[in-house]
Amino acid sequence: MLLRLPTSISEAQECLAEGAVPIGGATLVWAGWQRDGFPELAMSLRDLPAANAVGRGTLGAAVVLHRIDGGVPEVLRRAAATVGTGAVRRTATVGGNIVGSTLRCLLPAALVLDARATVLEPDRVYETDLAEVVAKRHVLLGLRWREPVVSGYHKVPADAGGPPPFVVATAVHAAGDGRRLLRVAARDGYEVLSESVPCEDGPDETLRALDRTEFGALPAEARGVVHRQVTDVLARAAED
Repeated sequence: MLLRLPTSISEAQECLAEGAVPIGGATLVWAGWQRDGFPELAMSLRDLPAANAVGRGTLGAAVVLHRIDGGVPEVLRRAAATVGTGAVRRTATVGGNIVGSTLRCLLPAALVLDARATVLEPDRVYETDLAEVVAKRHVLLGLRWREPVVSGYHKVPADAGGPPPFVVATAVHAAGDGRRLLRVAARDGYEVLSESVPCEDGPDETLRALDRTEFGALPAEARGVVHRQVTDVLARAAED
């Protein structure tokens, strides 16, 4: 296998045009390659500046998870901190987790930030929503979002090797007209659901509005986790 390490967008596009397989940190593909055979040509974005940004409102797809620190919202930082072991987080990348993983631990966090994805194709670079990225398994260059007022994240403890643990991410955003909007996303098994509801009328009304969405159909235990996290993030938003 030949591994290419492009240092520019144009070089990365050339690699894609030649059929290079994006590998990220390779934590999710190595075992499969050992079983099924290695591709002739692979590509890592680890030397591409556009894919390595970490800062206010932006996160590159080649950033390894242990580099995600206080420069990003709490919900994203805490999501990254719960992925695998320390050894995994030093290798696994943002793009690999969102596009290459079936668990997509970072996806609920990105959804509540209303993040937009920058995508690389052989003939163009463009911005799209996360649903398209996940469905079409695009080559992700990075994420961009508008900073929330407050955010939060919780992963329910679970035994290793068992079903995927329930995850809930929350964020309160300031709307342009002075109102505030609550965004909630959860991973239930391998499915991810997300909703947005107004949150000016207090926690009780906000929770009632949320229960009128898909979240109301969650099992009682999972719905209780969501309610606790929403109550917490709304309380912190009220202090802001």
